[in-house]
Amino acid sequence: MTSTTTNTPEAAGPGTAAAANDRRRWFALAIVMTAAFMDLVDVTIVNVAIPSIQKDTGATFASIQWITAGYALAFAAGLITGGRLGDIHGRKKLFLIGMTGFTIASALCGLAANPEMLVASRILQGGMASLMVPQVLSIIHATFPAEERGKVFGMFGAVIGLGAVSGPILGALLTEWNLFGLEWRPIFLINLPVGIAGLILGAKFISESKAPKALKLDLVGVALVTLGLLMLLYPLTRGRELGWPLWGHLSMVGSLVVFGALVAYEKYKAAKDGSPLVELSLFRVKSFAAGIAVQMTFGIVMGIFFLVWTLYMQIGLGWSALRAGLTGIPFSIAMSAAAGMSVQSLVPKFGRKVLQAGALITALGMLVYIWEAHHYGTDIAPWQMALPLVVLGIGMGLIVAPLTDAVLSEVPQEHAGSASGLINTVQQMGNALGLGLVSVVFFGAIDDDLQLAEIGPAFSHAFQRSLWVVTAVCVVIFIGMFLLPARPKQHLEGGADETPSDDVTKEPALTP
Repeated sequence: MTSTTTNTPEAAGPGTAAAANDRRRWFALAIVMTAAFMDLVDVTIVNVAIPSIQKDTGATFASIQWITAGYALAFAAGLITGGRLGDIHGRKKLFLIGMTGFTIASALCGLAANPEMLVASRILQGGMASLMVPQVLSIIHATFPAEERGKVFGMFGAVIGLGAVSGPILGALLTEWNLFGLEWRPIFLINLPVGIAGLILGAKFISESKAPKALKLDLVGVALVTLGLLMLLYPLTRGRELGWPLWGHLSMVGSLVVFGALVAYEKYKAAKDGSPLVELSLFRVKSFAAGIAVQMTFGIVMGIFFLVWTLYMQIGLGWSALRAGLTGIPFSIAMSAAAGMSVQSLVPKFGRKVLQAGALITALGMLVYIWEAHHYGTDIAPWQMALPLVVLGIGMGLIVAPLTDAVLSEVPQEHAGSASGLINTVQQMGNALGLGLVSVVFFGAIDDDLQLAEIGPAFSHAFQRSLWVVTAVCVVIFIGMFLLPARPKQHLEGGADETPSDDVTKEPALTP
């Protein structure tokens, strides 16, 4: 699941007043939406191609984890910085730089000669996405007047839903077709014509904008966050293969020291110039502090589930990429429908209970899936998976759309932008952490079982064990949600809650 942070000018700027009379804005909208779609598809398209990548390149399970986790980590680490760079130097400029880098990185992924090059290219791709994607809503916000933004963001939500559904199917088709004998490589190379067209059209149709008062960059904060995450995730990902060496445990303990140093530095940075990477005063709001924990934990759920689900179907059950991709359609449809209903009608009526119901329904879906995987074994059919996938889609859909608003509900308006940026960054960090934990909850079980069983049963059992872990995490999420406001207040783009003094706004969470 991808979620993005966007730094936008709450004061629309001189270009917005005339925006309604500028037909170019609709071309600009199509271009930035295409970029957001490309990023979302690039996350979801990779999972279904993982077995093909492993077979073709000889990648280890650790490399497979880093192909997904490396992107998420680089994306998370650069989100806030990417948004602020756009505020300072111009959103159009940063958008085009990010799209150029993203397109080049996609070419490097498609041409990767070995797993190491692919992992490095994916990390670069995530870093470039963190420059490109935060500008999307910024450009929309600066280009469209307030009275048009409701319609525009409705269109944006439709694009997000389309990306969630089409990514796995597109990845499956490109892998199955084996175009020009390139196996999995077209899933990345398809970005080249899209990126080149976006660059040409973006340079012509997107108008430049900057924030009136852009915050300074906190590069030390970014470095500390990235270092701490690497010290935590790298041992988690490689530890199993290396026999859990002492340096791995020391690194994970050391990550806590780095995060402590981050807190101390952010306090100093706030006192010095008022532009820290993390606004620590936000954590004095109980609902926000709890919500950040819920957001990260939900990211862990998504990170674990989607990777082990793919490996279970394609390696454990031996299904083709297309069969696995089509199996996920009920999930995507159910999630999109539930997300729309939760925001538009359910949360306004029932408040926090909707999110808590989502956590319990997700846990129920996991339990049904565990039972089916155990009952049918390796003979399970796609149609038999439809029931738990629909339940999971409904549960996650009830959470993913309204969660950010619930977490922001009691945050002071002058800090709403910084808070939403932190929420989205933390969710991506949770996703990366979940992908790292796959080494422990999934591959650890496989190592134990392969001595006693064949690949199919071993993967099935590891999948079931992983879902038990995810079910327990869903219960923790349910409990944590009691600290959220009973009736979350919605923060709408272009609405009355806009804050003139803050430069950051949020984007709906994206599904991996």
